[in-house]
Amino acid sequence: MVDLARRGFFRGRPRPRVELRPPWALPEDAFIDRCTRCSDCLTACPQKILIVGDGGYPTIDFKLGECTFCSDCVSACQPKALLRPDTEQSAWTYKAAIGEDCLPHQGVECRVCSDFCDARAIRFAPRLGGSPLPDIDPEKCTGCGACVAACPVVTISIR
Repeated sequence: MVDLARRGFFRGRPRPRVELRPPWALPEDAFIDRCTRCSDCLTACPQKILIVGDGGYPTIDFKLGECTFCSDCVSACQPKALLRPDTEQSAWTYKAAIGEDCLPHQGVECRVCSDFCDARAIRFAPRLGGSPLPDIDPEKCTGCGACVAACPVVTISIR
């Protein structure tokens, strides 16, 4: 097993960043133990948003597009590092977060993120003397990442 924290230390990143794993991934330690880094999930993803991350493990790059939760990656995972339960359990707990570089925070009208949000989780609250500011409803946000790729200033992240 690769010690990702130690690798991060030698790269000048004392605290390892949390990798965004494919949907329905096991908890991180179990995922790392079970994943063989075969890349079958990367090949199976119709959206092509799964990439090889640190240590050769799959991670998601939402700048490439959104996750449709099709579960093709889960079906392709032979070592069962990705397991979709029989229940309607959410794929993950990740949610979108909007940074301060967001254009409406700079006084520029922009609603691109909400245009791409099928879940309608992004609303714009009017304010006096400025552009309406985006607000994410965590109950509606699926963490699909559609808003990330659409953002012209790349200030939206999924965490």
